[in-house]
Amino acid sequence: MVEKARRQLTLAGNTNQSDPAEWHKLHEVESHLGKCMDARRIGDWKSALREADAAIANGADSSQLLLAMRSESLLRLNKLEDADSTITGLLKLDSASLSSMSTKLSGMVADSYVHVVQAQVNMAFGRFDAAIAIAEKARAIDPANAEVGLILNNMRLVARARAQGNDLFKAGKFAEASIAYGEGLKHESSNPVLYCNRAACWSKLGRWAKAVEDCNEALRIQPSYTKALLRRAASYAKLERWADCVRDYEVLRKELPGDTEVAESLFHAQVALKTTRGEEVSNMKFGGEVEIVTSIEQVRAAIHSPGVTVLYFMATMNQQCAQITPSVDALCSECPSVNFLKVNVDESPMIAKAENVRVVPAFKIYKDGARVKEMICPSLHVLRYSVRHYAVSHS
Repeated sequence: MVEKARRQLTLAGNTNQSDPAEWHKLHEVESHLGKCMDARRIGDWKSALREADAAIANGADSSQLLLAMRSESLLRLNKLEDADSTITGLLKLDSASLSSMSTKLSGMVADSYVHVVQAQVNMAFGRFDAAIAIAEKARAIDPANAEVGLILNNMRLVARARAQGNDLFKAGKFAEASIAYGEGLKHESSNPVLYCNRAACWSKLGRWAKAVEDCNEALRIQPSYTKALLRRAASYAKLERWADCVRDYEVLRKELPGDTEVAESLFHAQVALKTTRGEEVSNMKFGGEVEIVTSIEQVRAAIHSPGVTVLYFMATMNQQCAQITPSVDALCSECPSVNFLKVNVDESPMIAKAENVRVVPAFKIYKDGARVKEMICPSLHVLRYSVRHYAVSHS
């Protein structure tokens, strides 16, 4: 509220209590606010975001208007999670000042504009009912504004198309459902939920390339959209685009570490990729336990086989080994394409001697027959990072 701030600073100046630093901050906020509005007017969302952040940094850190402009800019830049968290922070602030502000954006009063942005963020995340309810509040605040009415009407059309699509999909009418979702996209061309829903229709119809296209659009708008990534990975598998399939499932494996279906899908994709490359896959197993080896011949055969092999040297009575062994077992399940071998140095001293192991726990990582990493008493973090690094780089 720069005008009120200027009046207060002027009054303070009349009594020789004005602070030059406060005047400077006022000018900075005013300047950045003006530039933000100008950038928004021409759709320069990067500049709008930069200027909004600068105004907030210079003292306007409780401005719902600026936070709404920041959220809108993030939304247009396809940074949906940041837009949503900004709106969440905005809602914690006192909104009493908004209704008294004379500032308008695109002809909308400030309070109505904030509600419109909030509604658009909800729409992007598929929270259609909440979006419409908030847009209706915006229209109640600013009933004469044509743009608010247009936005509300548009949201209703999108929500109706989505509801029709869902009903048709549930009825097994996948072609009709895809058309319904497409109608929704005519009114809201940057809605990731509608793209993802239509991709599901293409999958049901066996049109895998079309499913990939719609998943690509959904992920372009919302890069962290897990459901779209799952659908794209599955479509890549149907198209036998194994390298792309493995890449998507590796991302999903990190995001959903406890999901056994994702782990198994990744494993099968890795096997298929290696098969198409003519690589040996007989040593690959899904969700197996760490294999115990007792002879030098077993070790040599394993480390010279294609792929990644981890040799774990341990001793039964060693406390550090007792602590890390459960984590090694878990890591074996997490990385199904990696061959894990365990050597008990008490029971197989000749293997330890041949591998020059004097301290346990010790780990040696081999890749395509060559040793690429050796670790003695590593932390669990270092061990997991190293194994995953070589597993990913190999695939």
